[in-house]
Amino acid sequence: MPTVVHSSLPLWACLASLLAAPVIVLFRREPFLREATTFLAGFIKFGLVLAMLPVISSGKVIEYILIEGFAGVSAPIQFRVDGLGMLFALVASSLWILTSLYGVGYMRGLKEHSQTRFFAFFAVSLCATLGVAFAGNLLTLYLFYEMLSLATWPLVTHHQDKEARTGGRTYLAYLLGTSVGFALPALIFTWIKSGGNVDFGGEAILAHADLGWLQGLLLLLAFAFGFSKAGLMPFHSWLPGAMVAPTPVSALLHAVAVVKVGVFCVIRVVTGVFGVQLLGPKGLNTGIVLAWIAAFTVIVSSLIALSQDNLKRRLAFSTIGQLSYIILGVALVTELSVTGSVLHIAAHAVGKITLFFCAGAIFVATGKKYVSEMTGLGKTMPLTMGAFFVASLSVIGLPPTAGFISKFHLVLGTADAGQKALLAVFLVSTILNAAYFLPISFQAFFPRAGTTPGGDRKFAWSEVREAPWACVAPLVITALLSVVLFFCSGFLRQLVGQFVSGLGF
Repeated sequence: MPTVVHSSLPLWACLASLLAAPVIVLFRREPFLREATTFLAGFIKFGLVLAMLPVISSGKVIEYILIEGFAGVSAPIQFRVDGLGMLFALVASSLWILTSLYGVGYMRGLKEHSQTRFFAFFAVSLCATLGVAFAGNLLTLYLFYEMLSLATWPLVTHHQDKEARTGGRTYLAYLLGTSVGFALPALIFTWIKSGGNVDFGGEAILAHADLGWLQGLLLLLAFAFGFSKAGLMPFHSWLPGAMVAPTPVSALLHAVAVVKVGVFCVIRVVTGVFGVQLLGPKGLNTGIVLAWIAAFTVIVSSLIALSQDNLKRRLAFSTIGQLSYIILGVALVTELSVTGSVLHIAAHAVGKITLFFCAGAIFVATGKKYVSEMTGLGKTMPLTMGAFFVASLSVIGLPPTAGFISKFHLVLGTADAGQKALLAVFLVSTILNAAYFLPISFQAFFPRAGTTPGGDRKFAWSEVREAPWACVAPLVITALLSVVLFFCSGFLRQLVGQFVSGLGF
């Protein structure tokens, strides 16, 4: 058991953005002060997370009980920070700063309405995200999960037109419907079966529970489908439907918060509720069923992505497949596959947020949103399309990018589990990833002569028309970060190792 350090830092890290929300609203008529508040809260949140990093890196965990119990429920609202939670918090809190900068450039560039509401709910969403990352038990995890669904709904429906309202209804119907219909009953069953213990840390909650194979499988699937932010088919339609939101929101959904919260919850369930021994071949061996559902999702979503001409929808279906990589790895319950799953949270976050930043920058600068319209854009937007190419390599899983590190661990873990068919899924899906990403970059930089104005002329910097710097700077930084994490991933692997070492492999 790791040494426990009691500290209120996890609470203050969550509150940093929540307390900023009313201040943002207060400065609704002062855009500079409103956005300064957003950045100040972002840096404070990131600083509080960094303050906990030395403790977690030393092999300790941080705990804090907010409420001992309520409404007759003995389970407290508590925080617990370990290697997994720290990695997710670092990703979310750091990328929020860059997303906020991008949001300023995007919203101002398009003169979007209701910008105050946008930044206020953005802040509340990050509070909920860190609440999930630092949840000390299943009840706390569930409460912050629901808070995130409600906080992001106004962001999805930001445009307030018919398409936005339809996307918003689908968003809430899927996320709240599955969480209340599947995850909540699964939580109650776990609470009863464990005698009221729903705490993470130490042995898994149901490690010694008397579960039959069918009962264990149904419970596992109830959690996996109940936390539908993970995007497993058939509960995935909310994700492409949510693309009606502004691009900064899409970046939040796909990289910083929502979908990563979904797969994070599944990882917590597999490792903290069931335990790797119970789900593995020596136990119920139900993890393999979840792995194959994830594999199906990987292949089908990749095939659908190939057919999408709308760039954001192509990225959305790509996200569904990439999330299922994470679920597939953790469902195989080998040390290497779980390591790869957790690393892929960070790798995919950095790569996919870059791709969405690029999609938004293209729209701000040119008004284009379809892949078929992007021929020759490499000559007019070289920084944006160069970043798009680097991020594509990361999502595909090619060096020298962070995606290669996580996918390499996933492949090794799959081989370690002896699952040759699932190895083939990784190979086929990687080819499909390349098929729907690389042609975009190729046609942007190497258009056929005469296909676009200036497509057959030599490059000239005088013709470059990038989006505003506040849009371009974040995407360049995140693209470079994908490369930096390839060479400097040691601290991430240390955090993951601290988490995985306590799982009992």
